[in-house]
Amino acid sequence: MKLILLAAAAALFTGPAMAQSPLPDVPTLAGATPAPDCGNLYGLAGKAFCVSAPLAGIGALADAYVAELEGQGWLAAGGDANRVVFVKRREGGGCDGLQMQAFYDTSRPAGPEATGYLGFGLIPGDVCAAGEPGAAADAPQP
Repeated sequence: MKLILLAAAAALFTGPAMAQSPLPDVPTLAGATPAPDCGNLYGLAGKAFCVSAPLAGIGALADAYVAELEGQGWLAAGGDANRVVFVKRREGGGCDGLQMQAFYDTSRPAGPEATGYLGFGLIPGDVCAAGEPGAAADAPQP
C-alpha cells in the first residue's frame, strides 16, 4: 500500500463519509496502537476509529486489517493507494459501507519511524443504492 497522502484525504475525512462514532467491530490488531485523537489530523478525533504504527509497518498493518475485516464478512470493493472501501450486505437488504484510510502528518518528516495512521469510518446510508442520500453512488456492487 503506497503511503503517498492524497490531497483528497482531508475532504474524505471531514466530509459526511466518516461516521461520528467509533466502530465496535474494528479491533486493535498486533502492531497497532490505539490513537483516539487520530494524530489531531484532519479533524478525525471523535469521527473515526484510528490506530497508529511506524510508517515502515503501516502497509503490512493495513493488509492485516483487510484480512481481519474480510473475516468479519466485509468485502473490499474499491479504493485507491491510501484507501480501501468495504461493503457488507445487510440481512434485510442493502449494504453497509466502511472505509479505511492511511495517512500521516505531512508537516513532519516521513521517515520509516515516523507515525502513520489508519482511520476507519462507516459510510452512512445504503452504499448499494445509487442516488439515495448518503449512499455512495459509485460504490461497486458486491
